[in-house]
Amino acid sequence: MDSTRTEQPAQRPLTPLAAVAAGVLAGVVGTATMDAVRYVRYRRAGGKDSPKDWEFPPVHDWDAAPDPGQVAKRLVEGFTQRELPARWAWLTSTAAHWAYGSAAAALYGIAAGSARRAHPLYGLPFGAAVWAAGYVALPEAGLYQPIWKYPPKVLADDLTAHLGYGMGTGMSFWLAVTAYTRCHGRHTDT
Repeated sequence: MDSTRTEQPAQRPLTPLAAVAAGVLAGVVGTATMDAVRYVRYRRAGGKDSPKDWEFPPVHDWDAAPDPGQVAKRLVEGFTQRELPARWAWLTSTAAHWAYGSAAAALYGIAAGSARRAHPLYGLPFGAAVWAAGYVALPEAGLYQPIWKYPPKVLADDLTAHLGYGMGTGMSFWLAVTAYTRCHGRHTDT
């Protein structure tokens, strides 16, 4: 071994709380990234709504609520044993969309925070896994059809949006870990 070379210790893992917190914050960025991918597609297809109007469209009843809102409605009604009024469709749908992206990334934070070194590309398989999980769970909930019933373009568009989510999550988690390790005097190999 070359005696002039100094061995640098591997990054110590984040504390579990720091990993979860960084994951949640990264999930917010990842969700915004996924929505940006979808919004750019919408505009290229001729859509005219502003980003705000596109991101937060009016949802007046549960029939018009997107999938995250439908899932949240079922969870709330199952837990409380009370029907959720239609006036809550917009808020529930919006909150569920952002909460799901953040909660999923909390799990990413635990997994990626336990790795020897964080890497921004770890988000790509994570995004693909979140995409696949939706096509397993949501047909069982009656909100999606089985995956083989969708045209390849629909699946590809949804997958690339989720890869954007994963990349946004992975990149922002990596940046958070890098900042955390530098602030706490821990070595990180970036």
